[in-house]
Amino acid sequence: MPAASPLSTQRVYYSSTYVRLLFDYLSEQGEDAAHVLGEARPPEDDRGLTLYASAHWRRLLESAVRALDDPLLGLHVGQRITPAHLGALGYALHACRDAGAALARWQQYEHLIANVARMEVRVEATSVAIEWHDAPEPLGPLVDEVALTAIVQFARNITGTRHGLVEVCFVHPSPGDERPYVDYFGCPVRFGQPVNRLAFPLHLLAQPLRQPDDALLQMMERQASALLAELRQTDDLEQSVREAVARLLTQGEEASIEQIAAGLHVSSRTLHRRLAELGLNFRILREDTRRRLAIDHLNDPRLTLAEVAWLLGYSEHSAFTRAFRRWTGESPRQWRSRQPARAAHVARG
Repeated sequence: MPAASPLSTQRVYYSSTYVRLLFDYLSEQGEDAAHVLGEARPPEDDRGLTLYASAHWRRLLESAVRALDDPLLGLHVGQRITPAHLGALGYALHACRDAGAALARWQQYEHLIANVARMEVRVEATSVAIEWHDAPEPLGPLVDEVALTAIVQFARNITGTRHGLVEVCFVHPSPGDERPYVDYFGCPVRFGQPVNRLAFPLHLLAQPLRQPDDALLQMMERQASALLAELRQTDDLEQSVREAVARLLTQGEEASIEQIAAGLHVSSRTLHRRLAELGLNFRILREDTRRRLAIDHLNDPRLTLAEVAWLLGYSEHSAFTRAFRRWTGESPRQWRSRQPARAAHVARG
């Protein structure tokens, strides 16, 4: 049986802000977003603290591409970004006096959105370059295109201008037809580069924003700082619990709260209380970990459906099928059959 690789990228995350953006875009296109993506919309009151592994976010985008038959989805989704999608950070950026101040806040609070790569701002002779370094894994064209497009679109929204970029660079290879990228960004777009990069004229740092508001900025910065502190605390405990659940499930264990607590060297009552303080529930967390693992494993064509059920701790295939229907509205076989690249492997299930 192939070895499982449970949630190995969970610490590399995108927040629910981008996921909610994708749900909104699909709905605008007349699609049932929950059906297309195989999961429910992030809770509206989560304040962006629901985290998605980068591989999970990539799979959601791939599902949307298949549903819409849109290879330019990254460009199209990124252009729908609004301050509301970024929560406190979005409104803080909107309230800054100039583009330079907004860029400084983005760099300060970027982990409210994602922690997939280190953002570096380089001031050069006549331009400013924003680069992303040290990503622990390739994120893929869709992920990168949504991210860079969203940044450019947000900057255009808050400045009310379409000042020219100097250059846009992507690490992934050219898609072939580069015209849609050049048309949108309005500058040379280079593919197959060492880093993802945006460069713009230095003088644009002084570009005034449309709606500066010092009082709103201070209030939103306080909220963003509190969210960042909470995110770090939540991420550490949630990550530890998810990893422990995944490990025990693949060992054929129940992954009970007592087992998880013992592995974390606390009592089950203490673990329950600490999770509750962070707005987390153990049963929901365990169920969601199972769901995420199920999607991971179903994307592995080497695994039969029976093997996936076993890796998730189900002694009977029928129990796994019922659970998967509850999560996605489809059976595992139906879900897998909708993945064209894996269609040849469905018979193994």
